[in-house]
Amino acid sequence: MDEEKLNIPNAQSAAPQDKDGRNMELYLYSLRKMAEHNVESNRTFMTGLYNLRAFQYKGAEVMRENPDLKYAMILMDLANFKTVNEFCGRSAGDELLKWIASAFRSYERELVVVSHFRADIFAMLTPFEKEEELVAIVKQISKKIADFKIACKVLPAFGICIATDPFMPVSYMRDYASLAMNTIKGKFYCNYAFFDDNMRKQMLLEKQIENDIVEALETGQFRVYIQPKVNMETGEIIDGEALVRWYHPEKGVIGPNEFIPVLEKNGFIINVDVYVWTEVFRYIGERLEKGEKVVPISINISRLHVYDDSFKECLVRLKDEYHVPPCYVPLELTESGFVKTADLMYQNIKDLKKHGFLLSMDDFGTGYSSMAMLRTQPVDEIKIDKGFIDDMNNPKSRIVVSNTINMLRELNVEVIVEGVEDKEQQDFLVECGCKRAQGFYYYKPMPMEDFFRLLQ
Repeated sequence: MDEEKLNIPNAQSAAPQDKDGRNMELYLYSLRKMAEHNVESNRTFMTGLYNLRAFQYKGAEVMRENPDLKYAMILMDLANFKTVNEFCGRSAGDELLKWIASAFRSYERELVVVSHFRADIFAMLTPFEKEEELVAIVKQISKKIADFKIACKVLPAFGICIATDPFMPVSYMRDYASLAMNTIKGKFYCNYAFFDDNMRKQMLLEKQIENDIVEALETGQFRVYIQPKVNMETGEIIDGEALVRWYHPEKGVIGPNEFIPVLEKNGFIINVDVYVWTEVFRYIGERLEKGEKVVPISINISRLHVYDDSFKECLVRLKDEYHVPPCYVPLELTESGFVKTADLMYQNIKDLKKHGFLLSMDDFGTGYSSMAMLRTQPVDEIKIDKGFIDDMNNPKSRIVVSNTINMLRELNVEVIVEGVEDKEQQDFLVECGCKRAQGFYYYKPMPMEDFFRLLQ
């Protein structure tokens, strides 16, 4: 097709021409000046640096007009800027931002574009030859920030993305640099990270999971698995824990370590949890109605459910709908779920306990627990993390495990140890007075149907 058929005006018709073409030159010149004026007018008021819109436009222009160079974006964010404003005052926070802006501005030159996106987020697009040059920039800006006199500790984090080609969208570079930055944000021992192939693969995997999750829920790709818990003295199965597996029609089985962190990020873990809960209540209810053998099956409660007003009502509705006594479905919650949303979670759990539900604290000993919580909160069972028993050859580890079990027994809390993998661990735990365990030494997770057949 030619331009006339597509109804696209050519340059000659877009601006009147004289014989020398001077009108065309003036027209193009005026367009360029208008664009430059728009870019210059889009600067952040406080620091005078380009805002996000102008930065992306100017950065793309620099890369496009100088395609023979290599480019990188350096993105910076502060780990605790809200603390600075709260404890040192907003005026001190503003002065800090101006100080950081001056550090970035010191690198501003013809092919280097710097920006103050918003709040405490700054960026730089710069040509380079070796990665060491980018690290040197990060270290110099970090040193400059450290020189700022302020009572609060300031921890800058930098993410660096190297452009794959001169036409790579600046917005993509920003996103990738942000991903790299978030891997080290708040870590005092490391303040920069490069976006690499591993991050790219993880990003693509997470995006694919997000795209597939709705269809997976609608078409029954998720399946409930149960890992039995046993009495170590008798070998009898005393209860189980409900887990989930994803049977993807193309990728096969996707492990929970791959998809659950993604679902926790995008909130779909709530949908998957409710699916698992429903299946557990339904299956137990059907077996009770038939008079078949049943043992308690614990279900996991994501900390995201704390922000979901309907999660308590959902559990109460399921127990009533399927006529399942709540003692058959204990609730497992990780220690981090208690601490990060303590007050709200405590109230929700207390409400559910009034309906007869039991509470099990998972991953005890992984770094979040509080002795005060054990003293004051309504915990029925503690699951000791497998990390406690991984080093049984260490005498100190044995002392910690033995005394932890004794303490919990004296508090009249049921104790179960997860991750038991050999007879030596089992014998030591029994010697310590612990009877209940879960781990590959006994059973791996299995489909729910297989679990209940095993009970027979």
